[in-house]
Amino acid sequence: MTGEVVFHRVEQVGRKYTCTANQCPAAFRPRAHAASVYSPSIEKGRPVLQGLLAIDFLAKEAVLEKQSYMLIGRNDVESLMRHEPASILLPNSYGQSVMENSTADAETVELETEMCELLFGLRPIKQENLIRDDNKLILLASLSDSLEYVADSIERLGQTSLRSTAQLEEDNQTRPTHHHTRTSSALTKSLGSLADEYRRLAIDCLKVLRVEMQLETIFHLQEMLNREYLEDQDAEEPDDFIILLTSQITRRDEEMAPFVAETKRNYIFGGICGIATNATIKALADMKSINLFGVQQICRNTIALEQALAAIPSIDSEAVQQRLDRVRNYYELLNLPFEALLAFITDHQHMFTSADEDEIV
Repeated sequence: MTGEVVFHRVEQVGRKYTCTANQCPAAFRPRAHAASVYSPSIEKGRPVLQGLLAIDFLAKEAVLEKQSYMLIGRNDVESLMRHEPASILLPNSYGQSVMENSTADAETVELETEMCELLFGLRPIKQENLIRDDNKLILLASLSDSLEYVADSIERLGQTSLRSTAQLEEDNQTRPTHHHTRTSSALTKSLGSLADEYRRLAIDCLKVLRVEMQLETIFHLQEMLNREYLEDQDAEEPDDFIILLTSQITRRDEEMAPFVAETKRNYIFGGICGIATNATIKALADMKSINLFGVQQICRNTIALEQALAAIPSIDSEAVQQRLDRVRNYYELLNLPFEALLAFITDHQHMFTSADEDEIV
C-alpha cells in the first residue's frame, strides 16, 4: 500500500469519525475564514472542523515522513513483524488464529535478533527522523483505537443487514426476492471489506508505534558505540542516555494508558527489551575499551532499563529479566581470565552464537 493511498484513507477516516480526538468545543465549530463564498480548498478557507484538520496534520507530519512509517512498508520488516509472537496482540484482520502465531522461545530470540540486526544497520538513527512529540504519538494511538471502533461498527452494520435479509426472505417465502437478496449480500460483503481496511489501518498505526519505540531505543543506545568504558569507580547511576530512555518509556506509557488497551501497550512497548538486549551485546564489538567498573556500568544500565520496563503493567517482567540477565552474564564474562573464559564458553555453547563468541574473545 503506497503512502499516498494510506494518507487518503486515513484522511477519509479522520473526516468522518475522529474529530472527537480534540477535546475542545472549537473542534466542532467551523474555523473562521475570510472567504465570502464557499471554497472547496482548505487553503482558501474551506470551513472544515478544527478537529479534522488535526488529523490531516497527524497523517502528514507525524507519520508519512518518519522512519518508522517507511520501515513498516518494507517487505523484510513486514515479514518479521508478521511472524513475531507479539502479533497475536494486534486486532485480528486476517482471519488468523492465535495458534498460527505461536512461536518457541528459541525462535522468538532469533526473530528479535534479526529485527535488531536490521534496525541496528540503520545507524546512525537521527533525531529528526523520529516522532519526538509525545502528543503526536498519543494521537496516533488514539487514531488506531478509533479506526478499530469504526471497523467494529461497520461489522455490526453488516451483521444487521444479514439478519434483515434473512427475516425478509422468511417473510416472503411464497414470493422470493432474489434481486434484493443478491443486493444485500453484495452490500454485506462490501461492508466486510471496508471493515478489514479500517482494521488494517489501525494495525499500521500500532506497528508504527512499536517500531518507533524500537528506533528510540537504538537512538539512545548508539551512544555506547566507539566509547571507552574505563570507569574509575563503581557505578551508582546509569548513563545519562539510559536515564533519558527509561524516563521516556515511563512517560509515554502513562500518557498512552487512557487511549489504548493494555494488550496494545504491550505490543507498542514490548519490542524494546529484545532490541535493547541485542543492541547492547552488539555494541561491545565497537567499544574502544572496557574495564571492570565499565562492565558494572553496563550492568547498572540494564538494571535501570529492566525496572522501567517491568513497571509497565502489560509487560511480562519475568521475560524482561531473562533477556537482560543474558546481557549482564555476557558482560560479566569479560572479568574472567582468558583461560577460564574459553572454558566457560566451551561448557555453555548453547548460550552463545558463533558471533557472540567472536565478540567476547
